[in-house]
Amino acid sequence: MRPLLPRRLRRVAAAGLPRCFGMARRGGPAWRLSIEGNIALCQFTLLDGRFIASDQTLETSVEPLKSKAVGKSTLVRLLGKTFPEWQMATEPVAKWQKVQASSSREQASSSQNFGNLLQMVYQEPSRWSYTFQIYSFMSRLKAQLEPLSEKLLKTQEPVQIFERSVYSDRYIFAKNLFELGHLAEIEWTIYQDLHTFLLQEFGDRIALHGFLYLQATPKKCLERLHQRGRPEEKAIQLKYLEQLHTQHENWLVKKTTEVHFENLRNAPVLVLDVNNDFEDDPAEQEELMRKVKAFIKIL
Repeated sequence: MRPLLPRRLRRVAAAGLPRCFGMARRGGPAWRLSIEGNIALCQFTLLDGRFIASDQTLETSVEPLKSKAVGKSTLVRLLGKTFPEWQMATEPVAKWQKVQASSSREQASSSQNFGNLLQMVYQEPSRWSYTFQIYSFMSRLKAQLEPLSEKLLKTQEPVQIFERSVYSDRYIFAKNLFELGHLAEIEWTIYQDLHTFLLQEFGDRIALHGFLYLQATPKKCLERLHQRGRPEEKAIQLKYLEQLHTQHENWLVKKTTEVHFENLRNAPVLVLDVNNDFEDDPAEQEELMRKVKAFIKIL
């Protein structure tokens, strides 16, 4: 006999909330959620891991999208407009495109800009994948450790949204690079050891309450990626997007990816079909926001 869903989840299912996976849990000062999705699909996070959200004790972090890819950035703007009291944390792409020394002494030197790491990893993945994944992981970790704003803490139901998270950094992007052979086994081992250690050390401070998965076909992502026109992404092929799509599906939908954190295994996932362009479609935007709001209420 199949176990019954918790009463709150049964109510949502009856109301027609589509494709929600995992068990809800409460705890923390805000809901923290993270928005996940393929390249050109997601570009903003709804506070993954906390239901801002990126998201926790009622804090949620979610990760959204816009750009003309998956729609991550567009979704982030839409969320900000619909829920102005929520706190959004966007993906630190600018930092990856212009790596700089952090100390004042080094910043004063003429060589403070070390280059466009995002472009470097696309051009020479076997040379720069490890460096990029360590840097992207640390930048995402810093974002999830940022304290909640005073404005958010004063709201009745605080929600924090992240554009992707420390979890997708490992279980989507770093994992995919290793499987493609761009990360050596020793690099993958060191990355995982560092990732596990830091996440265990920070514990609930970076935990997320759920994920918003922006789902679109790889072909649709490639189409939007070309429309976006980011120079570093010119050489991206459909096969690479198909590989990332499979990684997302295995982790967030099929649940076949081996994860190493107990709280992550049953984290709720809301799957949002974003194959249709919603940027100029008010009805589609309203439906997406309705689903996100209903999802947060079950956490």
